[in-house]
Amino acid sequence: MAGGFLAYHEPGIVEILIIISFFFFLSLAKWLFNKVTRAGIIGQIAVGIIYGRPLANILEYPWQQTFLAIGYVGLILIIFEGGLQVRLDLLKQNFLLSILGAATGVCFPIGLSYLLLYLGFGYGAVETFIIGAALSATSLGTTFAVIASSAREIDLSQTRVGSVLVSAAVIDDVVGLVLSSVIDDLGELSGPDTSHANLGWIIGRPIVASAAMAILTPVFTKWVFAPIFRRWIEYKFARFDHVSNILLMVLVLSAFITIAAYSGTSVLFGAFLAGTFLTYLPSKHPDGPFVVMSREEGERNANKSPKFIHTFELYLLDTQQYLMEPLFFASIGFAIPFVELWTGKRIWRGILFTLLMTFAKFVVGLWIPLWKLMGPSNVSNPQKGSIETEGRSRATTKSPQVGKAKSGYGSASLAGLLLGSAMVARGEIGLLIIEVGYNETSYVSQEGFITAVWAILLNTIIGPVVVGYLVKYRGKQVGEGEWGLQKQEQPERPNSSGLDV
Repeated sequence: MAGGFLAYHEPGIVEILIIISFFFFLSLAKWLFNKVTRAGIIGQIAVGIIYGRPLANILEYPWQQTFLAIGYVGLILIIFEGGLQVRLDLLKQNFLLSILGAATGVCFPIGLSYLLLYLGFGYGAVETFIIGAALSATSLGTTFAVIASSAREIDLSQTRVGSVLVSAAVIDDVVGLVLSSVIDDLGELSGPDTSHANLGWIIGRPIVASAAMAILTPVFTKWVFAPIFRRWIEYKFARFDHVSNILLMVLVLSAFITIAAYSGTSVLFGAFLAGTFLTYLPSKHPDGPFVVMSREEGERNANKSPKFIHTFELYLLDTQQYLMEPLFFASIGFAIPFVELWTGKRIWRGILFTLLMTFAKFVVGLWIPLWKLMGPSNVSNPQKGSIETEGRSRATTKSPQVGKAKSGYGSASLAGLLLGSAMVARGEIGLLIIEVGYNETSYVSQEGFITAVWAILLNTIIGPVVVGYLVKYRGKQVGEGEWGLQKQEQPERPNSSGLDV
């Protein structure tokens, strides 16, 4: 009733010890797996499997639901941070290559699924499509976590191959989440009442919503919001430094994910667009208040402001890194039917399908050497401009210096291998799609569900492990190559319209 309250009582010592041990082992597992496999997220997924319903069920079910929700907010923040750090110049420069890579990353998993599951294992055509759609997604959360974890060796967000990776992963996830919406709505077609189901609307709505957000966001940002912000707002805005930044960040992120959710596309796509929106919003000319070399410069100068990524680091990065991100990867463990995986037939089918799906994403990396073969390399001039040093302070401490780019097919092949292996992880999006297909429709059998889970789980392990070792042993070569670190052009003065030219 109105005016009620929650009766406060001291939690029991067993509950307290369980929660303490859960968070302790999340941190310990990440550290151990980073040492052994260079992929700490695998340890956090393992802790989720042990503490969650799949195995020991140590955590109470309401806690697991709560941690899943908090972890998903952490996923939104991971992707939002990726949007804040993204190099828009590299995204534009490599957009066509990213489209080709993303298309390959969607078509190959679905096509190869039909070869093995439909023709080989005898699964249904719709069931095979749903499983292929689940394996066509690339885990955005894992992708950005891998980029962050590799920052000590090379800041992938400042590399050409990193920009292709981010773009292709985002596109693949948007396509995967659109397919998830379609699969979810297909439950209406398999249910008892199909007379009111509109197939065109079921398939068309998420596609139209995603395309509309992808097209309208940059258009309105460039021609409406950025000119207004740069001409009338940003100089007054900059006086309040982090306070004004965090308020705008919360408003923009909330608006984008709300629009995405109600329009029928993914809130994760909305989070990425929110980050890129804020990245583009401030003016880029040298006298602009947001053009600073460090957070400290923006804080101590009355006419300057820290960048949005600086504010994210100050207010949100620690909470995301040590609380929300571990809960997100643990929640993936909560969703894995671990005990049901272990029968002979399920194991060999799952491993065979895993190998096929690993190849289906590795093949995306072939586009880099093919791109070099098809035409002249379009690499930023290493003598022009300077790399931004903002972002995580640790990001460029050990990154290779940008000098004369090393060209050649060896460099392109290494970058292609890095791209392909980074695309392998499926993670949360793959699990979401296959669970929607299994729980919300009648098309996916238990055997098909288990086969898909095997591939999603093992690919989420294989991808980060390979990337971790590649970055450790070949990160410097990638950074010094033509697909590595790229310098940014010096910003120019704005024209009369308020837009930078």
